[in-house]
Amino acid sequence: MTKETNAKTADAANKAAETGNAAADRFQAALGEANERTKVAVEKSTRLFEEATELTKGNVEAFVASSKIAAKGVETLGQEAAEYGRKSFEEASAALKSFAEVKSPTDFFKLQSDYARSAFDSLVTESSKLSEAVIKLAGEVAEPITNRYTVAAERVKTLAL
Repeated sequence: MTKETNAKTADAANKAAETGNAAADRFQAALGEANERTKVAVEKSTRLFEEATELTKGNVEAFVASSKIAAKGVETLGQEAAEYGRKSFEEASAALKSFAEVKSPTDFFKLQSDYARSAFDSLVTESSKLSEAVIKLAGEVAEPITNRYTVAAERVKTLAL
């Protein structure tokens, strides 16, 4: 081989080595960039998962609080209904005793009319009271869930940004 051929071969080998090194550098840079992007994506996903877990935990707590309020309210309504039933039974018993002591049909119909009016007024009053209590209870039961919805909506909104 001649000197000239050897020089050309050496130049070609040097150029090939330089090209290979440049390609390796570019590959290394791309790999580093991909690694950094992956690291950022994993951190973001982890943060989102933690936020979702916190949101879910808060939602469950709100539901439990709402359920406790509902259970207590239903218990109170049940006690009030039982008390009204007891009171109505006592009034009906007293009315029946007074019916038995009546001497004339006119007095009987007057007592019966008075009792019916009284029982109806009592029923209307109790129904109104019950309706107000149910509406109030519904508001109290919905409050923890509504408050939680507001918080959750804000957190989701900030996470989406």
